[in-house]
Amino acid sequence: MKKPRVLITAGASGIGRVMGEAFFAAGWRVWVTDIDPSALANCPVDWRADQVDVSDEVAMDDLYVRVRRDWGGLEAVCANAGIAGETALAEAQEIIAFRRCIDINLVGAMLAVRGALPMMKAAQDGCILFTGSTSGLFGTPYRAPYVMSKWAINGLMKTVAMEAGPFGIRANVIAPACVEGPRIDGVIAREAAAKGTTPEAIRKAYLEGTSLRRFARPEDVAAMALFLASDSGSRISGQVFVIDGNTENPDPKVSVFDPTA
Repeated sequence: MKKPRVLITAGASGIGRVMGEAFFAAGWRVWVTDIDPSALANCPVDWRADQVDVSDEVAMDDLYVRVRRDWGGLEAVCANAGIAGETALAEAQEIIAFRRCIDINLVGAMLAVRGALPMMKAAQDGCILFTGSTSGLFGTPYRAPYVMSKWAINGLMKTVAMEAGPFGIRANVIAPACVEGPRIDGVIAREAAAKGTTPEAIRKAYLEGTSLRRFARPEDVAAMALFLASDSGSRISGQVFVIDGNTENPDPKVSVFDPTA
């Protein structure tokens, strides 16, 4: 039996890299994209790895030409690429940076779906996984473009699940909160600066806002992705799976920042 095939955007580092490792260990063929050539160069030799900007329509179309030519199809696609966006009040958001966040997080996900669906419909089977966020469930001050993109991801997933379901295709969102690693460290540092407090105070508040009092790990997200893409998840579609240790307080008030100043 042929090995199943998965494409993971932003798969050369972070959550995407750990997803790739989990799928590969489970016997899948792995194809990743990323914009970081050094990270791509460090991917396992058994993976396919392409430098692609997910917000570039032409580049994504070309990617799927190669996927069809070399693999003939996909059993799963993980629309994982995303950036944090600026940390600023809504009225202080720079529109160029705002659009860049939306382009990568939302347009990139749409392009990943658009390229995969024709192959999956032809096969009458497939799994589409979006990397969302608990910011797609709660408002998050200072993160307007990121929050907008993640709320929209949920709507995109629901629509794809309805449109593609009759073809045997499943669509779901995996929505972590804070995930340990360099990315959340940067988010915390920028939020602390915006709120006039310390990174330690921000981290403590977020930890205390969850029942488990700890952040998720990339491995937790990867395990959920692998489960949903496997036969065990073959009847699951249209859902948002939250990996957050149970958020009790989505908007911790940890700041000495004076909003009237």
